[in-house]
Amino acid sequence: MKRTLCSTLIAGLFAVASHAGAADDHPKAAAAAATAAASGVDVKAIDNGVRAQDDFFRYSQGKWLKDVEIPADRASWGAFNDAQDKVEGQVQDIIAGAAADKKAKAGSGAQKMGDYYASYVDQARRDALGIQPLNAELARVKALKDKRGIASLAAHFSRIGAGAPLDMYVGQDNRDSTRLVVSVSQSGLGLPNRDYYLQDEARLKDIRDKYQVHVEKMLALAGHTDAAAKAAQVVALETEIARVQWSAVENRDPVKRYNKRSLAELKELMPGFDWSAWMKGTGVQGKVDSLIVSQPSYLAGLDKLIAGTPLEVWKPYFEFRLLSSYAPYLSKPFVDESFAFRGAVLAGTKENRAIDKLAIAQVNRDLAEIVGKEYVARHFPAERKQQVETMVKNFVIAFREGIETLDWMSPETKKQAQVKLSKMNAKIGYPDKWRDYSSLKIAKGDLVGNVMRAREFGHQYGIDKLGKPVDRLAWSMSPQTVNAYYSPTLNEVVFPAARLQYPLYDANAEPAINYGAVGISIGHEISHAFDDKGSQFDGDGNLRNWWTKEDAEKFAARGKVLVAQYGAYSPLAGYNVNGELTLGENIADNAGAIMASRAYAISLNGKPAPVIDGFTAEQRLFMGLAQARRGKARDAALISQVKSDPHSPSEFRVNGSMRNHPGFYEAYDVKAGDKMYLKPEERVIFW
Repeated sequence: MKRTLCSTLIAGLFAVASHAGAADDHPKAAAAAATAAASGVDVKAIDNGVRAQDDFFRYSQGKWLKDVEIPADRASWGAFNDAQDKVEGQVQDIIAGAAADKKAKAGSGAQKMGDYYASYVDQARRDALGIQPLNAELARVKALKDKRGIASLAAHFSRIGAGAPLDMYVGQDNRDSTRLVVSVSQSGLGLPNRDYYLQDEARLKDIRDKYQVHVEKMLALAGHTDAAAKAAQVVALETEIARVQWSAVENRDPVKRYNKRSLAELKELMPGFDWSAWMKGTGVQGKVDSLIVSQPSYLAGLDKLIAGTPLEVWKPYFEFRLLSSYAPYLSKPFVDESFAFRGAVLAGTKENRAIDKLAIAQVNRDLAEIVGKEYVARHFPAERKQQVETMVKNFVIAFREGIETLDWMSPETKKQAQVKLSKMNAKIGYPDKWRDYSSLKIAKGDLVGNVMRAREFGHQYGIDKLGKPVDRLAWSMSPQTVNAYYSPTLNEVVFPAARLQYPLYDANAEPAINYGAVGISIGHEISHAFDDKGSQFDGDGNLRNWWTKEDAEKFAARGKVLVAQYGAYSPLAGYNVNGELTLGENIADNAGAIMASRAYAISLNGKPAPVIDGFTAEQRLFMGLAQARRGKARDAALISQVKSDPHSPSEFRVNGSMRNHPGFYEAYDVKAGDKMYLKPEERVIFW
C-alpha cells in the first residue's frame, strides 16, 4: 500500500518511542553550553579579520583554526571529533563499568563488553602470544596446493574480515527492494584505492615505496627470511589488481554496478574460479541462484590474474592480507608497524591512540547495539527525540514546498518526486528492535579470537537474512555513532542519538543555530534521496527512472556546473577536489543548506525571527552550519580524502554551499567583487 505524506508524518515517521532515558549531558559539555551566548554562536571562534563575504569558513571559525592543534593521535580535528570525544567518554563509562562488574552473568552483555575490553588492554598477554593466535590461519594459507583453492580461501577471508580480491555483502536488490541478494565487488588492495598504485604524483610514489617497506617488515615479523622479495611480489600483484579495478567515480553509477549473473554465467565470466567452493565458504550455497556483480570486467580481469600469477605469489599476498588486518590485535611489534604505516604515513598521525581508547573503540564497534542500548538509556532524553522529530517534519514540508517552486522541472517529474518524498521514512535516536548477540562468544584473554568471532558473527548476520523479508526496523549505524545516513533502497533517513547532542546540537540555544548545525545534516540526508545517485531510485527503493528525458538532462546539466565548481577547489597545492567523485555529497550539502533556511522559516509559524547577540536568525543558522563543520586535517589525510572520499574537505562543504545559497547573499550582503560571490547564472540550485 502506498503511503501518503500525511500518513507517513503522523502514523509512522515521527512516532515517539518511549524508553527509560534521562537528560544527561556530559558535565564538560553542559558547562560549555551554559557559558555560550543565547545565540548559540561560538563568538570566540570568529575571526573578524576575515570578511564573511570573502571566506565564510575562516570568518566563522578563523580563531579556532589558528589556535587548535590537531591531537598527536588524530589525523584531523573538528566539531565532530569534539562530539565523538564526548560520546567516547560516555561509552567508556559503560564499558569500564561492565569490566569492573565481577558478578556479570556469563553470556550477558556486561560479560561480553567487560571481557572483550579486558582482552584488548592485556598487552602483556598479547606480547607473550606474539603471532601464535594467527597460526591456524597462516597454516591455512600455506596449505594452498593449487589455484582452485584460492576461491575457498578468499571466501574464508571474507568471513573473518581479512580481505580478499573479491568482496561480498548481503543487501536489498536495487531492482526489487522487497528481496535480499548477494553482491560481489572488487577488493583486495592494501592502499586506499587504485589511484595510489597507478598515478605518478610524487607523494603517491613515496607512499608506494614506503608501503613496500611496510609489507616487507610485516612479513619479516611473521618469520619470512626472504621478506624483501616477497614484499616486492605482493605489491606488484596488488598493482595488477588495481589496474583492472574500476575507479571511484565509475563505482558511483548504480546502473552500471547492477549486473545480475546466474551461477552458470558467473562460471563463464570467471572460469578459473571455483564458484561452488566460494559459495560454500561464504555460506550462501543453496540460498541464492544468482549474484549481483558490481564490476564484471574486474572479475574477468581477476580471473586472468589468477591464471597468470604463480601460486607462490598468491600465498604471501593472502598472508599479508591476514597480517595487515589483524596486526592491531597482536604483540607490540605488529601494532607499532601497523600504525607506522597506516597511521603515520597514510594519515599523518603523530602517535597511536592509547590502548584503552583503542579497546573502547573496538568493543563499541563489535558490540554496537549492546553498548547502544545502554547509551540511549543514559544519554538520550525523550524530549530531544521529540524536538528533532519536529525539525525533521519541518524539513519534509520545506522539501515538499521546494519541489513545487522549481522552475526547471516539469509537473510530471514533480509529481513523482512528491510521491517519493511522501514515502520517505525517518528513524531518530535508536532502533525499536535491538540486535541479538547471544550466539557471539567473547572470552577474556583471547583478543584475536574475539575479533575473529565478531567478524564472523557480522558476516553470518547478513547471510541469515537471505530468504527472509527485508527487516525495515534494522539500523546500519549504532545510536552512539556521530553521523547520519540515507538508504536509497529503504528510502529512509537515519539520525543516531549521538549526532543529536552538544556541540552539534545545543538544547540551550535559540532554534536557528540548531537548524544550521543539526539541520544541515537533516536536510543533507533527505537531499540524498534526490542527488545524482539517489534520484535514480523511486519511493519504494527500486532503481527505476521516474524522470522525463528533458528534466533528466536539465538535472545533469546542473550537475556538470557543480562538478566544475568543486573541481576548482584545492585544499593543498596540486590536489584538487574531484568534482565527479564528490557530486552526490555536494548536491546534498547545497540542497540541505537551502532546506535548512526554509525549514527554520516554517518553524516560526509566521512569527518574526529574533535578532540575538547582534546576529540575525539567518546569520545564526549559517554560523551553526559552518561551526558544526569546523575542521582541520593533516596533509596526508587531505590527500587521502581527495583521492578516495566522496565528501569534500570541510572548508569547501561550507563555502561551496554558501556560494550557491540565495539566502547567504541576503544575510551577509554579498556583492560582486566579494570572493564568495558567484553571478546568479553561475549558482546551482537543485531543490
